[in-house]
Amino acid sequence: MNKTDLHILMIDDHPSMIEGYKSILSFNDLGLRITTTPAYNCESAYNIIDSTPVFKAFDFAFVDLSLPPYLEKKIKGGEDLALLIKNKFPDCKIVILTSHAEAFILDAIQKNIAPNGLLVKSDFTADEFLLAFEKIYNNHFYTSRTVVENIAELHEKSAFLDENNRKLITLLAEGVKTKNLPQRMNLSISAIDKRKAQIKYFFKIEKGSDEDIIREAKKHGLI
Repeated sequence: MNKTDLHILMIDDHPSMIEGYKSILSFNDLGLRITTTPAYNCESAYNIIDSTPVFKAFDFAFVDLSLPPYLEKKIKGGEDLALLIKNKFPDCKIVILTSHAEAFILDAIQKNIAPNGLLVKSDFTADEFLLAFEKIYNNHFYTSRTVVENIAELHEKSAFLDENNRKLITLLAEGVKTKNLPQRMNLSISAIDKRKAQIKYFFKIEKGSDEDIIREAKKHGLI
């Protein structure tokens, strides 16, 4: 990217956050003239994206993950908006900003969106936000500390959450009783019990129940 005029779409349901981002970016050392377009929910963001012609594509989009939805267009949050932006403006650099620190959610964002930047809001100071922006502007990818650490830990433990373990969690959430799981998974009760123990270890609830597994899986964005 080699432009002095930059058009940025900023999507966040807290106007003060958008004002903060704008203020920080005004101190960039790249000699950029930045124009921002704010959106405060999925509906306004959708309408802006839809009405913006391709030849006036946004250069950057800062997208909060948790936003009031626009169900009429099946836009449930920032992830759907990011995919919409990526589809219409493929050269737009997408930066996801989120309060979520759960490894499953962060990993899913990386896999489903592959954004140019992924930052957990509690991680960064004004200086780091500006550093991330400048790195992304110069065609690098940037992830904040929590993203790096939590995804690395998730991948280290991925053996505990292979396809069978994920299926087991899903079946428990659907209300399938343990005695009926062998018919649904082609595994013995003994094998299922061992997998439950692995899952509980992963969630750090070794003495927990099936309900505890379901609760933790929801917390981590698995179901």
